[in-house]
Amino acid sequence: MPSDPQNHARFIGEVIKLVTGTSFIVIGLVALVVAGIRRRAAGVLAVFWLGVWSAIYGIQSVSDCSFLVALLPHGMQVCVSYLHALVTYLVLVAGLLTFRELCVGRLRQFTTLLALTALLIAVFSIGRFVLTGEEYWLLGPNNFVAAVGLLVLLIFFLVPSLGRKYTLISNRRVMLAGAIIFGLEALFTNIVRPLGYQIYAIWGDLGFFVLILSLGYVAMQQVYAGERRLQSIENELAIARQLQFAILPTTTPHVRSLRIAAVYEPMTAVAGDFYEYLPVNDYRAGFLVADVSGHGVPAALIASMIKVAAQSVAACAADPSELLRRLGNILSGQLGDQFVSAAYLWIDSETRIALYSAAGHPPLLCWRAADHSLARIESNGPLFGTPCAPDFPVREIPFASGDRFLLYTDGLSEPENAAGESFGDHRVKQVLCDNASRPAAELSLLLLNAVRAWQPASIPQQDDITFIVIDAL
Repeated sequence: MPSDPQNHARFIGEVIKLVTGTSFIVIGLVALVVAGIRRRAAGVLAVFWLGVWSAIYGIQSVSDCSFLVALLPHGMQVCVSYLHALVTYLVLVAGLLTFRELCVGRLRQFTTLLALTALLIAVFSIGRFVLTGEEYWLLGPNNFVAAVGLLVLLIFFLVPSLGRKYTLISNRRVMLAGAIIFGLEALFTNIVRPLGYQIYAIWGDLGFFVLILSLGYVAMQQVYAGERRLQSIENELAIARQLQFAILPTTTPHVRSLRIAAVYEPMTAVAGDFYEYLPVNDYRAGFLVADVSGHGVPAALIASMIKVAAQSVAACAADPSELLRRLGNILSGQLGDQFVSAAYLWIDSETRIALYSAAGHPPLLCWRAADHSLARIESNGPLFGTPCAPDFPVREIPFASGDRFLLYTDGLSEPENAAGESFGDHRVKQVLCDNASRPAAELSLLLLNAVRAWQPASIPQQDDITFIVIDAL
């Protein structure tokens, strides 16, 4: 331990740098761990950049400890000098990016500009240091950017009207206390140090520690508030999902000589696909499938409207063209900029005649047991929501025992594999042809499993999947 008072004071200062620097590194690492754990929460980027800022500040303090550096091998001492030059300039970049996450509007743009300016200064300064060994070449401009940034941020944090408009801070008192203490200390240091005055590092460390505490408190408040909002949204989506499933048929209609199976697999909590049965008597029923453009809540709301509209036009169940026309008229004023495709199949199991019409929907697939053939039946009018004339041509389809119908949305044929290839209509047909003897319920599971097997588990479901299998016995 040094014996003379000057060396003793210097040694104490070095120890303080080591302790405070290590503390800031630990604080930074903890913040980074918290940011990693809560990486999906709103506002977590502020915690992340706060951790980076604190760690860089701590590294700068530790690398200033000359007695510690002197204990290292020569090669490592050279590395420390490069590290010190790097963090001297990057500490400002990290600080500005931290504040950027707490700003909105023009203040966020201004802070972003300052951060980019500080980054450019860092790049040129570090390059100059590598070439010439001159570490503080652009320290003056760097300090000027820091002073300007602190001054502007302090003004916006101190003025309540500006703070409410341009910052995301909910607890202003805590943030103001930290910002004022740190800002005043940093402004004073950046002004008087270039004039040759000695400023003890402990005061800067204390100011930075107060700021870190206040920023951490504010940032975590944002994270917790975001998590509460997210939890509230998830709860509401769960209720919406329950309500959406409640509007779907709970059982299949009992129509003589028909066996029916349906599959409904939403991509998200709520979906834009919809299907409905319109049974009339023991021999006759209608089958409606619809697909709203887009996904999520907006599409789900329109799907719910289709439920009400379908029930209101049930009197036209035996006339597919009229049913779709009326359905389109009801929805036309409610869709906004969204579109709906729909397909409707009317089956009379007594006369063995089916009627089919659609509005911009994928074709109906019909398996013929007599000659083991699969037919694509298209009878498309315009999508609901387009300005086209509502003309929905009808196809009459005689059928016999053993025949099968498949109504589906494009979510069945469009899933892609790892190579970007769609499952495609031809694979849907292949599954139907290979399992012609399977009952409707079993075929529906095989078809769904084939789509899932085609799509890698690492790729999320890309669209809602809905289809109805109808077998004539």
